[in-house]
Amino acid sequence: MAEKRDYYEVLGLKKGASEDEIKKAFRKMAMKYHPDKNPGDKKAEEHFKEVNEAYSVLSDPEKKSKYDRFGHAGVDPNAGFGGGAGFGGFGGGFDDIFDIFGNMFGGGGAARRNAPMKGRDLQKAITIDFEEAAFGCKKNISITKYVKCTTCGGEGNAPGTEKKTCPNCGGTGQVHTVQRTPFGQFQSSGPCPECGGKGTIIETPCHDCGGTGKVRKTIKISVDIPAGVDNDSVIPIRGQGEPGQNGGPNGDFYVVITVRPHKLFKRDRDNLYLDIPITFGQAALGDEITVPTLDGKVSYKVPAGTQPNTVFRLKGKGVRNVRTGRMGDLYVKVILEVPSKLSPKQKKAIEEMDKAMDSKCYQKKSGFAEKVKELFK
Repeated sequence: MAEKRDYYEVLGLKKGASEDEIKKAFRKMAMKYHPDKNPGDKKAEEHFKEVNEAYSVLSDPEKKSKYDRFGHAGVDPNAGFGGGAGFGGFGGGFDDIFDIFGNMFGGGGAARRNAPMKGRDLQKAITIDFEEAAFGCKKNISITKYVKCTTCGGEGNAPGTEKKTCPNCGGTGQVHTVQRTPFGQFQSSGPCPECGGKGTIIETPCHDCGGTGKVRKTIKISVDIPAGVDNDSVIPIRGQGEPGQNGGPNGDFYVVITVRPHKLFKRDRDNLYLDIPITFGQAALGDEITVPTLDGKVSYKVPAGTQPNTVFRLKGKGVRNVRTGRMGDLYVKVILEVPSKLSPKQKKAIEEMDKAMDSKCYQKKSGFAEKVKELFK
């Protein structure tokens, strides 16, 4: 049985990676190996499963803590660590030790094939508008996946028939062998060749699903997008993945968000940034300007003598934080626009105004001139 790769290695991360790094790495790797982008590629499908499994552990703080301390054994419910306390976690005596040797001989995984198994997790990327990300929205997402067969109720056998207990393994799904080694005799387990490790045999398969208990179908899932999501946000929809096996729970469905850019606003986390052009007269004399925000227009008084690139802050006019609910701020930068294509009359007016100005009106220009004069004395 192939040894599992380190979950951090699967996502291309170093141990101790932050929540944001884990989330971004998951989105990148999931998009790379998604079955829709690699149709018929079994290797990509296995990588996709591996990526989802790694993310399901590293995105959960409790599971991540156990994994960081004990590795795969810390998050494997069948490994017997239960939170991790060194070798004291075995608790099952010599039977557990024999199971470990069974794993070494390739039988450990087969021993649990008839145990409940969680279904495959799924993932899909969607693109939403800037305003939808800021205020939240509801989306109906179409996805093609395996669902429980309604004809047989997911059992696999045709209606009116029953599964038969495997006579070879007695319903355990495994057969035991004893191996002689220089260290003594060791018991190992392997999948039953008759039932494939399931413990039961279907003599009359369901005609709709062919005995698998599931059929492929395109369905629509309604997803509530919370206010404040941003690029690379991942929304988990529990239980909307593919059906589990042997009575196990359904997998989960992960929605990865991409946000279209806005025509006016730039976003940095919860804050918004906006450039507004103003005239020389508005900057020099002051004026009341109209500032657009995501939830309407507001008036703002630009003080007299405002310099180019001055930034004003409008508190609470940003984007809602998806976790805390706190509103970010809107930062408005005023951009001084110099007039062009002037008429002769307009040029003369500017010349007369410029002549009327003295050094007190241009403190920066006057100070610069004094420095130049001192430099070339």
